[in-house]
Amino acid sequence: MTPQAAAGAPSAATPTAELATASWPELQDRDLLLCVPVGATEQHGPHLPLGTDTMLATALAEHIARQRVDVVVAPAVPYGSSGEHQSFPGTLSIGQRATELLLIELCRSASATFRRIILLSTHGGNTQPLRRAHATLREEGRDVRVHVADWRGDAHAGRTETSLMLAVAPELVQSGRARAGDTRPLEHLIDELRARGVRALSPSGVLGDPADAGADEGRELFEAAADRLLAELEDWA
Repeated sequence: MTPQAAAGAPSAATPTAELATASWPELQDRDLLLCVPVGATEQHGPHLPLGTDTMLATALAEHIARQRVDVVVAPAVPYGSSGEHQSFPGTLSIGQRATELLLIELCRSASATFRRIILLSTHGGNTQPLRRAHATLREEGRDVRVHVADWRGDAHAGRTETSLMLAVAPELVQSGRARAGDTRPLEHLIDELRARGVRALSPSGVLGDPADAGADEGRELFEAAADRLLAELEDWA
């Protein structure tokens, strides 16, 4: 099944089992799993929106909710740890410690309603605070998991994320502005990236090359990531 049967592409705005539109009696006495999309507001090159990570996390969560009747999608967390992108206009970072505390308190509150919670992240900079928050919550006996979406492509705003956004929200992709950046694999530039930030490595903000991005590739990447997440939820159940 494709993320959006009619158009063959996932949607970043299709309403599903959304917590924000539910009333409290609809949640009472039900064994539900809360999926919290965890994104970021940060530059994604000159051609992609700053909300790319949040949109992709939300689209993936909504797709999962369409496959499983027990999944409720929380409003997305649109801020995270994005300090490496701070030199680009529009980036809004709350740092690692604030991200960690936000997720801990959010899951503590959510545990009063939901027996299981999954934090679904699409921003690599959130990985460390997510892991620390997860460790704290598990020590408290809460049934919380972290899933960091693995698109299995280039690092940032290149072919992979551009393809995904062409599948999810093509109207927001300004392909004519797309520029290649540093194309080295992430493991070859991660230390320099942490020390100097993205702009020192790539004036465009792109880590990769979006030139050959396409919606068909984006749909394949999205569906593969969704299948991995669904398999994890099946094992958890």
